Amino acid sequence: MNEGSVNDRGIWSARGGSGDDVIVVLHGIGANASVWAPVVAEIERRGTHRWLALDFRGHGRSIASGPYGYAIHAADVAHALRDEAPANTILLGHSFGGVVAALLGSGLFGIAPRLVATLGVKLEWSAQEIAKAQEIASKPTRYFPTRPEAIERYLKGAGLFGLVDPASAEAQVGVLERPAGFEVAVDPRVYSAVGPSLPSIFSLVACPLRMAAGSKDPMVSLAAMQRVCSSARLLEGLGHNAHWESSAAVLDFVTAA
Repeated sequence: MNEGSVNDRGIWSARGGSGDDVIVVLHGIGANASVWAPVVAEIERRGTHRWLALDFRGHGRSIASGPYGYAIHAADVAHALRDEAPANTILLGHSFGGVVAALLGSGLFGIAPRLVATLGVKLEWSAQEIAKAQEIASKPTRYFPTRPEAIERYLKGAGLFGLVDPASAEAQVGVLERPAGFEVAVDPRVYSAVGPSLPSIFSLVACPLRMAAGSKDPMVSLAAMQRVCSSARLLEGLGHNAHWESSAAVLDFVTAA
């Protein structure tokens, strides 16, 4: 992924590719845009689309300033897309990013994307799971004495442990060095967003919607997705981070006629 920049809202983003249509990739909670590196590389290889990747506020290289609800993230993405033609915009969101994509697909943020595609969105949350997320949001930032310890914590929190090489550039982006030690580049308060009914948010989508999840994703069921999107499907043999595991399968899902 090429060098990016921080805009006037404090949001880091990078762009590339070629073509009329732009695929906007939105990462999951606790991660950052670097998790889309395989998909971005596949887009570049095919040469048929442009791409835009960004770090949500409170994540990675973007500003660590709330609030952190779905709506503020949607507004940040809409701002980054202000110079794009809506008819050429495809939103691809993973997990938390899929919810933000759905909210943008409502048209309530001044854009009307051509397509919203999501991967691995956990639609059903128990009261205990919501309470756990809120508990995480209330905790102070944790500092680690060494970079490898912080990287391990980042990869586990983002669901990437065992998938991403801890020595890779993609892993390094997930950690910041501070005077007190090394911290994961995620403001714990981002987890305060968990709670609203996700099927209700998806009911607002006013453009074509595609939903998928890896067949080995323990967080998502096909039945739950099909209650929201009747054409939802499973990507065979893939897990929660399908975009990292098989960028070609994910891009085929998004760009299929």
